Amino acid sequence: MDYNIIDFHTHPFLTENTNICSHIDNCNMSAEKTKEIYQSLGVEKICGSVISKTKWADSFDEIRRINDEALELREMYNGFYVPGFHVHPAFVRESCEEIDRMHALGVNLIGELVPYYHGWDDYSCENFSKILDYAEKYDMLVSFHSAGNDAMDKMVQEHPGVRFVAAHPGEYRDFCRHMDRMKMSDNYCLDVSGYGIFRYGMLRHAIDLFGADRFLFGSDYPTCSPAMYIGGVRDDLLLTDDEKEKILYLNAKRLLKL
Repeated sequence: MDYNIIDFHTHPFLTENTNICSHIDNCNMSAEKTKEIYQSLGVEKICGSVISKTKWADSFDEIRRINDEALELREMYNGFYVPGFHVHPAFVRESCEEIDRMHALGVNLIGELVPYYHGWDDYSCENFSKILDYAEKYDMLVSFHSAGNDAMDKMVQEHPGVRFVAAHPGEYRDFCRHMDRMKMSDNYCLDVSGYGIFRYGMLRHAIDLFGADRFLFGSDYPTCSPAMYIGGVRDDLLLTDDEKEKILYLNAKRLLKL
């Protein structure tokens, strides 16, 4: 069976400073090549934020700059790329203004947020809570890098109306904590990028607990190989065709309102 595919978790780039691949010299990478790679794999859309190698955000200017790069890539890719954008708890006013700006431009995806690139690490802090409250008013979808199980628990408990997509199942203990948070909120979903999916039976376990509607395909390109993650879902003999279709395509389409 052929499947439509949306890669929910990518970090496209225009410049070397925003290409976070560890093996750039070996991969023949460019912004144009990204689309070519994905189309050769049958992927019809990619989603996610631009990540800068400049890891410390001492003003909101750097964050706004990479958000602008995401918008530029959206124009360049002409419907192929659904941009995500960054916010920052050290800049609550600016982050809320960015939410206003992106909403006006038809962008409803925050993230993937990767706090360690921008000098913060606490999803449960008061300032980030204010930003999430503001994002909820626009029904934004919030994609975030998994970090700090207790902080993520508190974030989800305090914001049951926010639509979250956590990145990376992780190893068994972290994966089980994701399952606990899925019990806390029906608005908590998980993308399959990063480590975890290679543990045989992990996806089957998760679907048996919650059904297939709350899991999304993601690769974390250009850090990870999209071909490997596509195979990890499409060729998993433990999953049904309907479950694969939901994970690879339909769930992202529904959540992003495409």
